[in-house]
Amino acid sequence: MYNVRDLLAQSFGIEEGLFNKMKEIEESLVEDFKRLESIKEYNQYKVLNAMQECNLSDKHFNWTTGYGYDDIGREKVEEIYAKVFKGEDSIVRPIIVNGTHALSLCLSSILGSGDEMLSVTSKPYDTLDELVGIRGNYRHSLKNLGVTYNQIEFLDNGEVDLDKIKSSVTERTKLVYMQRSTGYSFRKAVDIDTIERIVKKVKSINPNVVCMVDNCYGEFLEEREPLEVGVDVIAGSLIKNPGGGLALTGGYIVGKRDLIEEISYRLTTPGIGKECGLTFGQTRSMLHGLFIAPNVVCEAIKGAVFCSRLFESEGYDVKPKPTDKRSDIIQSIKLGSEEKVLAFCRGIQASAPVDSYVTPEPWDMPGYENPVIMAAGAFVQGSSIELSADAPIRPPYIVYFQGGLTYEHSKLGALRAFQSILNLSKQNIKI
Repeated sequence: MYNVRDLLAQSFGIEEGLFNKMKEIEESLVEDFKRLESIKEYNQYKVLNAMQECNLSDKHFNWTTGYGYDDIGREKVEEIYAKVFKGEDSIVRPIIVNGTHALSLCLSSILGSGDEMLSVTSKPYDTLDELVGIRGNYRHSLKNLGVTYNQIEFLDNGEVDLDKIKSSVTERTKLVYMQRSTGYSFRKAVDIDTIERIVKKVKSINPNVVCMVDNCYGEFLEEREPLEVGVDVIAGSLIKNPGGGLALTGGYIVGKRDLIEEISYRLTTPGIGKECGLTFGQTRSMLHGLFIAPNVVCEAIKGAVFCSRLFESEGYDVKPKPTDKRSDIIQSIKLGSEEKVLAFCRGIQASAPVDSYVTPEPWDMPGYENPVIMAAGAFVQGSSIELSADAPIRPPYIVYFQGGLTYEHSKLGALRAFQSILNLSKQNIKI
């Protein structure tokens, strides 16, 4: 008789002791999984309702050519995104190449000479360093265009320093920036309740300050999204949560109508804005992905919770803890050595449906300060909602695990990463 235990052992090298640990962990997480599934259910109906209210039809999946004037599919995608995320308008395009591009469009169109950008969640993700002017000397960086930058560090307990906002927002502050996900830091994600408190604090000082959220990795983790608590504009990537693993590329921006108009001029050119731009026949996969995104995100989070419990049970420091409230899909594990980081990522790669035979190595990726190892064998290249792991090669050697289109795949990735680390000691490798 066929069974999962034998298949995991014979095909994936999962030892019996680890299999038994897997079953114990799953039994302990039943109530946690139920809570996650209730969030999924709410968000699934929210997305469905938006598509119905917008009268989505199969005619919206047709191609257009040339300039893309009167592209009803593109207009419908943007109408639906605005409704799902509770914005006045949106830009959702395959020509936005990634989340960093979407964020860059927002920042470079809203900020000008003499303005200040204040990040209240410490330094933004590494790939924005050169745009802001934190690193490098890009001629068109915000710094070189006359924009000043300031940041507020997290408190020692990982919470946002709300008290420091009052003394940091000045008459020059044009935009307050919030990064929802952890990025390459070892802390919990910024949840919607905290974002709401930040916005209230900022708007009480100056209601004209633009509040912006990098929403990457955070979509559908909670019942509310940032725009519902007073944020003015959000941005993210379609090959993360909202693409559901089906969007081939692209990014989105949702927010106040006047801001979306300004950003659209940066996307194309003043006078044209949102009126042009092909979707290259991608509206079907973009909307299909959005439809299943709440379920896919829930599966990925269940996998992250399992991974957290697995590594915590062996004494590793993890963020978030298995029972913590989550506001992004990322699971951080402090492994303590480069050898363990490499083993972890190679276990993830070996679990992939695509390129499972590849051995990932650290390399100097553009936009990053340290060599980075990335493990991902995805149907969509670089898709972070599919199973993946990455880590900058620097002490204290923290690896970042995320994604999984199904819980079973995410779980297998965690198991093989763990088994790969166990195998180091058997190979007499110093760890």
